[in-house]
Amino acid sequence: MNPIESLRLAWRSIRGHKLRSALTTLGIVIGIAAVIAFVTLGASLQAGIIGDISPDDQRNVYGWAAEPDTEGGPLAGAQPVFTGDDLEAVEDLDEVEAAYGYATIQTQAISNGDETVAQGNGLIASGPSYIREERLAEGRQFRQGEPEAVLNPAAANQFEENVTVGDELTVTILGGERRTVEVVGITDTSEGQSPFEGFESSPRVYVPTDPYYTEQASGLGAGGADDGGENESGGEDGEARFLAIIVEAPSDDAADIDAARESATDYLESDQSDASEFLDDDLAVRFQTSTELLQQLQDVLDLLRNFIVGIAAISLLVGSIGIANIMLVSVTERTREIGIMKAVGAQNRDVLGLFLTEAVILGVIGAILGTALGLVGGYVGAEYVDLPLVYPLEYVALAVVVGILVGVLAGLYPAWRAARTDPIDALRYE
Repeated sequence: MNPIESLRLAWRSIRGHKLRSALTTLGIVIGIAAVIAFVTLGASLQAGIIGDISPDDQRNVYGWAAEPDTEGGPLAGAQPVFTGDDLEAVEDLDEVEAAYGYATIQTQAISNGDETVAQGNGLIASGPSYIREERLAEGRQFRQGEPEAVLNPAAANQFEENVTVGDELTVTILGGERRTVEVVGITDTSEGQSPFEGFESSPRVYVPTDPYYTEQASGLGAGGADDGGENESGGEDGEARFLAIIVEAPSDDAADIDAARESATDYLESDQSDASEFLDDDLAVRFQTSTELLQQLQDVLDLLRNFIVGIAAISLLVGSIGIANIMLVSVTERTREIGIMKAVGAQNRDVLGLFLTEAVILGVIGAILGTALGLVGGYVGAEYVDLPLVYPLEYVALAVVVGILVGVLAGLYPAWRAARTDPIDALRYE
């Protein structure tokens, strides 16, 4: 029997039992669709996060001091140990392009004229280059030492009258102190600018560490006096200390990044730095790039993907059992047909090929439908959460291969059993 004839007879049998065939392939469809949809979402999420790391940000290393065995994301277990003098000394290193502190300032509200909106953690103090010029939709970077601010669109548009460059806002800091800032720029996205913030969209106001953080951390309010005490972010005698620092390498070349990281670490751990008095066996400086900080998230995504693939594998196993079961039923139903085929000269290999072809067709149909459903599911999911769509083409190809293998493996025993049917017994079968 030639292959074309086997295909024709197998397809006729499948069409003769449409509902049964559809239910048989359902397990394969669901399994393959789940794998492709969730792997697509994982790849899209990874592309979205990595895409948020601009080429300039890739040359940044983010540092904080914590216990060596502290687990968690950025700033986990961080302690305020870095002073302004430390930042200036690190910035003067040959391997470093820039260095500045990073801090979030607790606020109560932000006012635009007579309109006030509540805002808690959206005031972020950093250096001017923290907001890259290419990330500005309008305006410019703020200047260190000036009462200026850069807003993201979510912060600018949260008032009835949208904030524009040149407007003045009043920020009420936790405790009641009010500070006036001039808006000098608006970013092109409401997503976070670094792993320290996270990449979710929320209202954020970016200000220079001097004066907004240094005065607050050192105990000096607007026009206030030093109380000579020590607070959460200040050292003795009111000296401001930062939880985190950002060091910029001259380029995003791996060698330059490593050199900036090593030189900054060496200085901060040396006796010349102010931070060294707090650093010991229980507290160490940790520097990581954006990519390294996001690796933890990548590990979670990989774990989730493996979990989904495991569930899909169970579904594929159920699907293969379904194919094997329906093929065994088909062999029983067509026992007399098998006897007639052998009586007119069909060989064992012809009968084997016929039933194996039918099983493979069911597997391929399941793979094609599952692939299509998975691609659509991945597209809908990526659109829903606003991610760049990335299709893992290797998984699409793998889906078809898996469908064929499932069909072959599930159909082997039923086909072998059909081929070994005795023609005389088959002709007498009722």
